[in-house]
Amino acid sequence: MEINVIKKIIALLEESNLKKIHLRDGDFEISLEKDHLDHKEEHVKRHSRPKEKELESPIVEDEKDCILSPMVGTFYVSCAPDQPPFVKVGDAVNENTVVCVIEAMKVMNEIKAGKKGVIKEVLLENAQAVEFETKLFVIE
Repeated sequence: MEINVIKKIIALLEESNLKKIHLRDGDFEISLEKDHLDHKEEHVKRHSRPKEKELESPIVEDEKDCILSPMVGTFYVSCAPDQPPFVKVGDAVNENTVVCVIEAMKVMNEIKAGKKGVIKEVLLENAQAVEFETKLFVIE
């Protein structure tokens, strides 16, 4: 891979809300990760998302009514294609209820609800790519 392409990838990472990028092209492989931001910069980035990200899922007024993705990866509603979803609309959940898995770098990460409530809406399709803080579920 040419150095100019790598520089463009670095620039994209710096300008985006992504925290990590992993790219494989044949035998070439690169992983990039942003340094931690101070609290003030992180707060600004959380509340000034690009319009493209807002279009990924329906607009929900209050993020405390949503379960958010804690990482970049691929969203799955169940642990295997032949298994039922972890949760569906109408299911009551508590803080420790597994609601989905997110695959990141070939590792399946169980995502817990983190709060009590009832699942009101699943905002994504199975096997959809997610970014950090993408809205996954509406919970009431």
